[in-house]
Amino acid sequence: MVKFIHCADLHLDSPFKTHSHLSENIYEDVKKSTYESFKTLVNFALQEEVDFIVIAGDVFDDHNRTLRAEVFLKEQFERLKKEQIFVYMCHGNHDPLSDSVVTDWPENVSVFDKNVETYQTITKNGEKILLHGFSYQDHASYENKLDEYPSSQGEKGLHIGVLHGTYSKSSTKHRYTEFRLEDLNSKLYHYWALGHIHERQQINDMPPTYYPGNIQGRHFNEMGDKGFLLVEGDEFKLNVEFVPSHFIRFDEIKIETKQTTKQGIYDVVQKFKNQVRKQGKAIYRVYLEIDSDEPVSSQDLMQVEAMLKEYEENENNFVFIESLIVSYKDDDTRPLEHEFSQELKADDAIFTNAMSDLYLNPKATKFLDNYDDFDKVELINRAEALLKSGLRGEQS
Repeated sequence: MVKFIHCADLHLDSPFKTHSHLSENIYEDVKKSTYESFKTLVNFALQEEVDFIVIAGDVFDDHNRTLRAEVFLKEQFERLKKEQIFVYMCHGNHDPLSDSVVTDWPENVSVFDKNVETYQTITKNGEKILLHGFSYQDHASYENKLDEYPSSQGEKGLHIGVLHGTYSKSSTKHRYTEFRLEDLNSKLYHYWALGHIHERQQINDMPPTYYPGNIQGRHFNEMGDKGFLLVEGDEFKLNVEFVPSHFIRFDEIKIETKQTTKQGIYDVVQKFKNQVRKQGKAIYRVYLEIDSDEPVSSQDLMQVEAMLKEYEENENNFVFIESLIVSYKDDDTRPLEHEFSQELKADDAIFTNAMSDLYLNPKATKFLDNYDDFDKVELINRAEALLKSGLRGEQS
């Protein structure tokens, strides 16, 4: 039996896109989230007494690589060394070998070279394992080195392929070392440990071929649970289990409500926050759909959003609302005049200012009725009809 962890795309010290309006305490948690996530992985490895860990590229993050990240990683590797847990690591497009690493790793860590090479190890139960892989030499690597990977035929043991690259059917724009499934299958390995795609996915079951995704989301394009894979079994069958490790979760939610008051909307969102707080630290984008013809003013919504953010600073498991996006149910059938508050429609100064340019034109004013007699709602409805008529004319 063998038991190992497959992870990828740690991106230690990666900058977060979302940090506006964060309190100091929350921002500090955001900055250390990738570190805490990897620490969770190491704690799990020690608890489960795994044989080894495979890191399939992008340990660091381009020019954001710091000495702090390297020292932290060495400390975690030393913890694993004490329990005789090995690490097999390749470098990807974000941390190529050309960006030299200052730190010398402990002897339980093996780093794949720029050419495909094989590392051999023996599990605690005496099973022979062979790991095949390579590291990127430069940032932009479009080389397909799969021809250099040796076949498993003629070499007894459990074979694992390690590859940081792009599956040919993937929709990602960032295509490095592109490969086809047929290329992998031809090697007759027992498992393929992939990296580069930040979304967890299985692309084959015979043999098990996985992207574990990144261990910590960094923005709303990386939502949901993030973590690593625990792989356990033998050369006849390997079971794969996802283990979450994120320190902060990015997510979004749609909430439907009939509330239109500031207090009512605040209570609805606050109730949701309290429900999900037990799941851990999170940053949410909330889509609020209001089932009412009565509009909520932008000023009221700004106040609600500010209140929702303000009271998270001292929460251990914060649920930070990054943005509150409001829409109305059956919005397509809502009359345009419902988009204006009663206060706005009753404000004569705004109406007078809007009409003044037209009525000050001597060529036009003699043909116009006294605007004090106009029904403002009727004017809005008339304008809406003209707009829709114009749009229909353009479409035809």
